Amino acid sequence: MPDIQKGRNTVIEDGAKIGENCVLGHNVVIHSGVVIGDNVTVGDNTVLGKEPFRASNSATTNLQALPPLNIGSDTTIGASCVIYKGASLGDECFVGDLATIRERTSIGEKTIVGKGATVENGTTVGKKVKIETGAYITAFSRIEDYCFIAPEVTFTNDNFLGRTEERKKHFKGPTLKRGARIGANATILPGIVIGEDTLVAAGSVVTKDLQARKIYAGVPARYIREVPKEQLIEEQVFYEERE
Repeated sequence: MPDIQKGRNTVIEDGAKIGENCVLGHNVVIHSGVVIGDNVTVGDNTVLGKEPFRASNSATTNLQALPPLNIGSDTTIGASCVIYKGASLGDECFVGDLATIRERTSIGEKTIVGKGATVENGTTVGKKVKIETGAYITAFSRIEDYCFIAPEVTFTNDNFLGRTEERKKHFKGPTLKRGARIGANATILPGIVIGEDTLVAAGSVVTKDLQARKIYAGVPARYIREVPKEQLIEEQVFYEERE
């Protein structure tokens, strides 16, 4: 049996695999099949490996067989989080209190998902990404390495606003290329591609694809100027070359 520190009323179902030196808070629920690496901390009242439920009229949730939730070593998960079966988190991630990460979502190493943030199903998030407090990442989004998403940013994936069956053929979340940065309270419309190292100012509404290494602001977002050289991702001390 691995060395695990458990709080009161913790439930670990048969078939869950937990590494060495893990700390589990009070009332934690770990469902069958969950795989947890070494040195992982899980806060009070968190649920790991939840099966998705489906509303009768949901257009983006499909009930299907899912692989186990996999949580990398040295990851910290806050209190009252829900991380679904079929998700995966790399090593050294941080998930803030009250965050939700849905099924078929991949989170890269050393990525932060902030307090109360939601990452919906079918989303891919790269390494060393920061998703700040209260951000909403819609289903079928793609966020590449080193991106920054400020508090209360909203991604969208449905141009039909929930009406007509035609919408189901076109669901697509935004794509953020490597190093893109999105300011607080910005809204990104469905299927938008934001170029590498592009910066979107706070409060903007992005209605079309944005070119790389440029700054955009406004409603709708418009070109302002080039991103200064010293702010480019390859100029930063934490940047690692692509493999």
